[in-house]
Amino acid sequence: MSWEKLKGKFIVLDGPDGSGKSTQIEKLADLVREKGVEPVVLRDPGGTTIGEEIRQILLNPAHEKMSVRCETLLYMASRAQLYSQCIEPALQKGSCVLCDRWISSTYAYQAVAGEDGKEFILELAEAALLRTWPDRTIIIDVPTEISRGRLGESLDRMEAKSGSFHQKVRNGFLELAKGRDDFRVIDGTGPIEEIHEQVIEALGDYVNS
Repeated sequence: MSWEKLKGKFIVLDGPDGSGKSTQIEKLADLVREKGVEPVVLRDPGGTTIGEEIRQILLNPAHEKMSVRCETLLYMASRAQLYSQCIEPALQKGSCVLCDRWISSTYAYQAVAGEDGKEFILELAEAALLRTWPDRTIIIDVPTEISRGRLGESLDRMEAKSGSFHQKVRNGFLELAKGRDDFRVIDGTGPIEEIHEQVIEALGDYVNS
């Protein structure tokens, strides 16, 4: 296996709330580091001072009247800052960027579940970002009843939305991934180590010589 191919690559793990993305990114970062490649681990929204402030606005349960269009624009603003400030410099340096969520989340949450318009969001991403799509997006797929059961009692504004909303989110991820060579969908219902092995397999064309 040749992990050197991950240098300068932009890898995203995405999926519904409760899918285990954060745990899997930490495990992947540890492995990448062990294999001699410097990982840069980020989250979207967030990852910069500006982005973290936007994240607080987006996820605050007190902002229940926020429109879907406002959500979309705030997510895109945080993402634009994250790319220019953190992702692009890291890629140019030869690091492997591992990011928790990206455009795929806005497609699933705002375009599909929020019905803000699929074409609008994809066109907005093209206009707002220096780079729209990562080298590889790995969707951790979990049935809604399981992912919802994994969430704690203290829910943020997006997590607190209805079960039907989150079912649409899951459908949005699967719809976006269908037929795309840069996406992989893995089963997130098993043990953590089993899911980790699937993440590695989803990077096979980069890490296998």
